[in-house]
Amino acid sequence: MHSPSHKDFACLLNILESLSKIKTYISQYKNADELQDDTKSFDAVMMNFVVIGEMAEKLSETFKLSTESKIDWHKIKGFRNIIAHNYFGIDVEEVWQIIHDSLLGLEKNIKSITE
Repeated sequence: MHSPSHKDFACLLNILESLSKIKTYISQYKNADELQDDTKSFDAVMMNFVVIGEMAEKLSETFKLSTESKIDWHKIKGFRNIIAHNYFGIDVEEVWQIIHDSLLGLEKNIKSITE
């Protein structure tokens, strides 16, 4: 795996910060409907997904290619585009599932690179 440059490392730290914020924002909810009912928390979660996608886009191509077997950067950027361009069509159940099925793995993989 390619060692991250200073810029890549900074982007990874920003992603980790956004992942942490998402986990904090959703911690009080039992399901997707509860999250969606709290529009401030839902908006905050969505904004942090946008930040994650933006930071993924700023990573160097060399770094993304060297880590793509562990992290699907293309999918992360694609989800950011869905949020940014189809905000009112977001399926909150899908967001809830992504949070619970994918974020811990992403966090674990990024931490293994940054630590």
